[in-house]
Amino acid sequence: MDKHTNYKKLFEEFNKLTIMIIGDVMVDSYLWGKVERISPEAPIPIVALRKRENRMGGAANVAMNIKSMGAKPVLCSVIGEDDKGSVFLDLLKKEKIESYGVVRTAGRITTTKFRIFGNSTQMLRVDEEVEEDLAENDHTHLLENIDRILLSEKIDAIIFQDYNKGVINPVLIREVIDRATKMNIPVAVDPKKKNFYDFSGVTLFKPNLKELKEGMKVEFDHSDRDLLLSATQALRDKLNCKYILTTLSELGVMISMKDSLDEKNIFIPAHVRSISDVSGAGDTVISVAALCLAKQCSPYEIAYISNLAGGLVCEEVGVAPVNKDKLLKEVLALL
Repeated sequence: MDKHTNYKKLFEEFNKLTIMIIGDVMVDSYLWGKVERISPEAPIPIVALRKRENRMGGAANVAMNIKSMGAKPVLCSVIGEDDKGSVFLDLLKKEKIESYGVVRTAGRITTTKFRIFGNSTQMLRVDEEVEEDLAENDHTHLLENIDRILLSEKIDAIIFQDYNKGVINPVLIREVIDRATKMNIPVAVDPKKKNFYDFSGVTLFKPNLKELKEGMKVEFDHSDRDLLLSATQALRDKLNCKYILTTLSELGVMISMKDSLDEKNIFIPAHVRSISDVSGAGDTVISVAALCLAKQCSPYEIAYISNLAGGLVCEEVGVAPVNKDKLLKEVLALL
């Protein structure tokens, strides 16, 4: 079969997959309005509110991307027994995503990010959140949910989506990776600084350039490939993982792997496009990369498809999942 036929078949095969997503979920609350004057109280614009909209963010946006690619997402997280928690569950129901992996607790609030737009430009963001680790009983309840799902469903890949809001901690990470290893389930990680070194033994680790520099405590110009390669390979060895997929913003992505005694590093340049908003691009990249992992794609295919997916969502205003048909069309057009 030629490449076009292979990619079309791959995208069809995504429909058969079930992906578990573990991490911090949130409500992205958008307030849209018009700016026509400056406040007399302070030199700030007045946004006359026209529309409100709530969307699922964080790990829930990963679930949305998995669903938009045709696969089944199984979301495992913790939310509060508050109004925004109810809003979040309503959003899941509206999107026909099951909530049986989600724990509700009175001990936490539901993370909410309020984004205020005036004349289609983001003016301000207000975050309502807690960042403390889960209480022991909530941690136990979440792990019980994960265990039950792993035993009752065929999970094709697991994604850790970490936003440093306390759902993911070293104990949970180790417990899940051990289970995944025994069950031969690939694990992909979108990390944050707090738990950066706790994901030893995962299949794919996806830092952005800033996270790579902070995690490895190095500083270099983003165009210096030698230092980028050195930092990436050191991180891969430290974590003992198969792939490091580093997103390089406008430069594209690089995937690094060790195959026997050989080092392989593949750079995929960014596709030129009109950028409206980079929010949620990392969620999209890790989602598509995990689907490719589940289908045992080559390193090039993982990087190539996920890079295009991340770029596509940057053309949308606000956090939005990737459009599968548009992505396939672009994948085929650029072959």
